[in-house]
Amino acid sequence: MSRICQITGKRVMSGNSVSHSNIKTRRTFAPNLQDRRFYIPEEKKWVTLRVSAAGMRTIDKIGIAEALKRARAKGFLA
Repeated sequence: MSRICQITGKRVMSGNSVSHSNIKTRRTFAPNLQDRRFYIPEEKKWVTLRVSAAGMRTIDKIGIAEALKRARAKGFLA
């Protein structure tokens, strides 16, 4: 399973770890992903999504139906 949020599209980024002596080594920044089940009252069914913490806040703010609609429009969901 890839590390991509299905609501916001956040994915793994790369950057540098910088030590106290300013030596730079490559590292990855992974999003805070959780597997969560959400209930869609309009369709009366549960859906399991892999979402980031920011994605859960988005769902809380605009609702699961609207979040899924926007994610499909942006291509984050199949």
